Order: sequence, then C-alpha cells, then structure tokens
Amino acid sequence: MSDLNNLDGWRALLSERNGARADEVVTKALVRDVELPGGAGTMALITLDNGFDHTRPNTFGPRGLFALNGALSEIEARTDLVAVGVTGKPFIFAVGADLKGASAVTSREEALAIGRLGHHVFRRLGELPIPSFAFVNGAAMGGGLEIALHCAYRTISSGVPAVALPECFLGLVPGWGGTQLLPRLIGPAKAIKLIIENPLAQNRMTSGAQAFELGVADAMFEPADFLEESLRWAARVITGDLTVDRDETDQDRADQDGADWDKAVADARFLVDMKLHGASPAPYRALDLIAQARTASRDDGFAAEDEALADLLMGDELRAGLYSFDLVQHRAKRPAGAPDRALARKVTKVGVVGAGLMASQMALLFARRLEVPVVLTDLDQARLDKGVGYAHAEIDKLLAKGRVSADRANRLKALVTGSLTKDAFADADFVIEAVFEDLAVKKQVFAEVEAVVSAECTLATNTSSLSLTEMGADLEHPERLVGFHFFNPVAVMPLLEIVKGAATDDATLATAFAVGKSLKKSSVLVKDAPAFVVNRLLTRFMGEVIAAVDEGTPLETAEHALDDLGLPMTPFALLQLVGPAVGLHVAETLHAAFPERFGVSENMAKLVASGKPGVYAPDFSLDPEAVALFAGGSSPSSAQEVRRRVLEALAEEIRIMLDEGVVAAAQDIDLCMILGAGWPFHLGGVTPFLDRSGFARPRFLEPGVASLPA
Repeated sequence: MSDLNNLDGWRALLSERNGARADEVVTKALVRDVELPGGAGTMALITLDNGFDHTRPNTFGPRGLFALNGALSEIEARTDLVAVGVTGKPFIFAVGADLKGASAVTSREEALAIGRLGHHVFRRLGELPIPSFAFVNGAAMGGGLEIALHCAYRTISSGVPAVALPECFLGLVPGWGGTQLLPRLIGPAKAIKLIIENPLAQNRMTSGAQAFELGVADAMFEPADFLEESLRWAARVITGDLTVDRDETDQDRADQDGADWDKAVADARFLVDMKLHGASPAPYRALDLIAQARTASRDDGFAAEDEALADLLMGDELRAGLYSFDLVQHRAKRPAGAPDRALARKVTKVGVVGAGLMASQMALLFARRLEVPVVLTDLDQARLDKGVGYAHAEIDKLLAKGRVSADRANRLKALVTGSLTKDAFADADFVIEAVFEDLAVKKQVFAEVEAVVSAECTLATNTSSLSLTEMGADLEHPERLVGFHFFNPVAVMPLLEIVKGAATDDATLATAFAVGKSLKKSSVLVKDAPAFVVNRLLTRFMGEVIAAVDEGTPLETAEHALDDLGLPMTPFALLQLVGPAVGLHVAETLHAAFPERFGVSENMAKLVASGKPGVYAPDFSLDPEAVALFAGGSSPSSAQEVRRRVLEALAEEIRIMLDEGVVAAAQDIDLCMILGAGWPFHLGGVTPFLDRSGFARPRFLEPGVASLPA
C-alpha cells in the first residue's frame, strides 16, 4: 500500500481478514451536547463505552479507533461548539489497545498501520480548533492514558485506582504518543517512572491522587460529583476565569534543560541495565524515544513511536509477554483440574499450627481476606505472644497508613488470637500447619489436630518439599489432607501451589481452591511430587550453578552467568533470601528422590555449618570467608558453559515433570514460575524461553503460542 496516511488505506489493510477481527469488542464514542455552567457555551461530550460493565474495560482495536475518528469528524464540522470533552463509562476511562488484536498482527506493515491510525485519531483531540478536555473518571492505562495526554486539559477523580503505561511490562512501548507527550508535560524523570520504572516493578499502578501529584492532571475532584465539578472547572477555563499554569517542562517550551533531560535518561538506562542486562528490548526502545522527545517535532516523535511499535509487535518478546498476561489473567482464574466449586465446604474458623513468622503472616492473611476467627498455637507462651503480636502490629501499620479504618483494625485484631492447646481447633473448619520441615514432626502435629477437630475439617500443610501422601499415611481420614504451599512473603507473593495427595478427595480440593480464591491467590493444582513445581525447578537451577562452583568455576562467574535472562535476583542472592539451611534441606529431599539429577553440595553443608547467612556481607559485597568455603575445584567452566548447563537441566527437568503429570500442562509450569519465582514476564515464563533459545527439543509449546507464528 503506497499511502498509509490515507484512512481508506488503513481501513483496507486492517480488514477483518488481516486484523480487524469480527470478535473485536468495539468501544463506541457516544456523543452528547452539554451546556456548560455560567453560560460558557456548548461542549460535545464523548463517552467511551464498549457496552459492558466495569469488569470488561474499554479497549481500542481498529474498529474502535475508526468509531472515535468518525465522532471527531462530526464534532470538527460543527461551528456551535466551544469545547470537546472525553470521559469513560462508570469506573473505567479506557485501558488501551485490544491485546487480542495485537497477538493477531501478522505483518510489519499491519503493525505500522495500527500505530499510525492510533496517532492520527488521538492527536485530533489536541489539534481541533476548540479546546479539548479529558475527564478521567476511572482506570486509565496504556492507550487510555494516551488519549488523555493528547487533550489540552485533564481532570482526574481521586477515586481512580489505576493510572499506568504498562507497555514495557509486556514487551511494547507506549505507541500512541506516550513517550513524546508525557515527558514534555511532567518532565523526563517523572515520565520515566510511569513508562519504565513502574512496569518493571511488577507493573505497579499509580492512583489518581498520585497521578495528580505527578502533574498528569490539571485538577482533581472527588468521585461523587466528579463529572459535574469537571464541567464547572472546564467552563472557567473556557471563559478565562481560570488559567492553567504549566511548569517549565510544558510540551510547548523549546528551551528544555538538555543536561537534566540527558541525565534522567542515562540514570534510567543504568537501572534498566542493572535489572534486565539487555534481556528485553522494549525498555531500551522506550528510553530512546524519551531521549528523542526533547527535541523532536510531534510528527517525527510519533513516527519514531510507529517504527518502534512495529518492530516490537513483530518480535517474540511481545508474544511471550502476551502469553504471560493471558496466563495470569485467565488460566490463573480457572485453574486446570480444579474440582467443582459447589463441593467446597464453608470455612468459618481457621487454625494455624505454629506461631513463627510464616505462620503469623498466614494468620494475618486469613483474618484480612476471610474475616473469620484465626487461632494460632505453639509450644510456649513467649512464641505465641510474639506470633500474635506480629499480626496485631501489622494491622496497626495498615491503620497508620490509612489502609484500614480504626473500627476494622480493631475487628481484625480481635479475630487473631493464640492458644497453647490444640483444643482451640475443635470448631475450626480449616487447620494449616507451618512448623519445622520435618516429616515426623508434621505427622505428629496432624495426629494431634485430628484428635480434636470435626470430621469435616480440612487439614492443610504448608510443606515446601515433603510427601503429602507419607504425611497423611497414619491419619484416620487422609482424604481431607491437602497441600497449601505459600511463598514468602505470604501477603505479597501471588502463587499458591495446591497439592493433591494420593488420598485427597474432591471436597477437600474444592475447599482449598475456594479458600485460595478468597485469599486472592492464584492457585495451581500440583501432583504430590518432591518439591512440587517452583522449588523443584529452582533447586535444579541452583544445584547446577553450585555444582559448577564446586568444580572450580569462580563464584562470581557462575553467579552472573544467567544475567541476560533478567531474573529478579542472582542464584546466590536467592539462596541468601531463602536461607542456606532451607536450600540444603530441599536439595537433600530431592537428592533422595532423584539422586542422578539432584546433588548435595558438601560446600553448601559447610556454609550452613558456618552459620553464615550466605555468601554476601550486609553491604552486598561478597564475604571472602563464605566464598572460600567453595574453593578447591579444579575443573572451572566459562559463564557460557554454566548458562548452557543450567538451561539444559531446566529443559530436562520440565520434560520429566510433564511426563510425570506433576501439572496439567506446560502453561502451569510457566504460571508457577512467573508468580512464584518471579520469572520475567517478558520471557513468557520458562518454557517459551527454552523453546526460543533451542534448549527444548521437541518444543514445549507450538509455534505461535508464545512466539511469532511459524
């Protein structure tokens, strides 16, 4: 096609056959006239609405963009209007591009057309002969925020829960003006926070109030009368009664301080290098665009966004990111193999065996999410008081931060109590143990609990590696024992591995999944196999790295051999987080089950015996005494050899796990590693990466599932 600046040409290219899908949920641009207060004149108010409630946010595919363009053409043809406004349906402004449509793009020409069409439509809002206003009444993400940025003025509701440009999280860049308009509006450093830093911090959201503080909006109003107050404010702007001041970073100023701008970009590039080591192209392309925004014309800046968007849309990283997004948004909410929810038993009281840190975190989470009594038990009063005290102190912190009211804080604290006797579990419906990771200890605990609870009470274990079937072998009712494996910190980590033992029945499983959902966790059904999913793979990963060091590879070489994956932390940093003793115990458990693949490092045992927390000192430098414990090997490997060794081992272990039926499919492995191990979103989890890098033979996933179609 010779002229992509022609709307008819775009429409032809983005035909239903090539991407304007018949199943696109079209966000309509509903226009009505509004008489502004004080005789300011008539505003054409556009309401973005896809016809669904707030659970299905407004998004933009090709047909939605053409609909908005048509509405703007009708508005531009009128001579009786003093302004145009844009708002969203209740609770939602707009959340950007239709991601299903993005995955359907099959050519770079089509990708370019999508970028150019979005720019063409959105920029019209800021280039109409009358002023434009965005009234951000709800969530505004990606292209939704970019619509607002194209307007001349913006108001925002203090109740907006999410303002974000999440594209870099998925492997894209803000491609409809975000990298050019936002830095000139609020300055490069603040813009980088929204465009780069927040997406790379597990896609952190910004509230409406925070966005206002950053300068994204010109005014903020309360939700109850948001639109009314926004229209009143707009009328004052139009009549000249109110002047909107822009700071020195306003996009219309050409005298930006180049040194400050360059420093903000350079600082961000350093942080991205530290976090990703070049593993994902999207943040780097975004930084290039932000750097260009200081001097580029609007046409040139938008054209550069189009090129970046087209390149990334046709890359495997985006397809992997979309695969990750689909896992977290859909598969996690409909766990494979979960029994009928109707079988779940009601939980009105929870018992927690143990009062250590993990147990106390669990007690607090149960109280906050289930809002039922939670009682902890332990061996002595001091431990019990410390555990209950921890939960109460955390509730006080929530109160101090304004996250709970005084009344709710008091109710939550009243729900969390302690007892030295397990008789307190007599009326509990769900009892979970969080005691020392020793099979004999756990068996004794459950024997004591079973003696006092009702026949319908679910028994759960937080074991990270032990056999559920062995644990329940001596129970009178082993069918009600289920694995309920949290990850630390309990309140933050979203994954819950729900483990089915040989005897676990469907009612118990259904109850576990129902409780997991109430706790707002993403639950994955796992077979009773040594260390389940996350710990098994991390232990194989760690085992290969440690073995390379034991053989003589310098610790720093092995430690950084996989930096290019962009993992959240290096192997020995992870070991320090979980604790060498825990790591050694899991390695021993897996060695007992699979001695040919899981070794036990004598040097690791020395580290545990030394009492050192790991190989790092408090200032994050390497502890020479700890490093010396791993000396002595005579067969060093290069970083590339360590990398290959680890990835081949992971591919082998995943294949074995799938053959054993540890989970239903490779997608569940990826979901576990993303949510439980922080495996980078842009890699699509572990199996797509192993597929793309050639370590999986045959592939775990068909071409096109988390990569470009073959």
